[in-house]
Amino acid sequence: MTGTEHVLKTDPKPFEALIDGLKTFEVRADDRGYAVGDRLILVEFDRDSLTYSGRSLTVKVTYLLRGGQYGIEPGHVVMAVTRW
Repeated sequence: MTGTEHVLKTDPKPFEALIDGLKTFEVRADDRGYAVGDRLILVEFDRDSLTYSGRSLTVKVTYLLRGGQYGIEPGHVVMAVTRW
């Protein structure tokens, strides 16, 4: 494996879009030094009930854009992802 592994909470609606293949990106605060080749373990988490569903999805970062360019807010990153 190359890159770093990050375990991240994901809201149910965007999580379902990832599962369905409709969403192929992640937008996050750029606070972990994300890089191409990193593995994201996305775990479904409901913020209202503060519970995990037990579902997870592992994806690989294939491309990223850091904040401050192309209309992306500084301090954030947009990552293109594909299923691991």
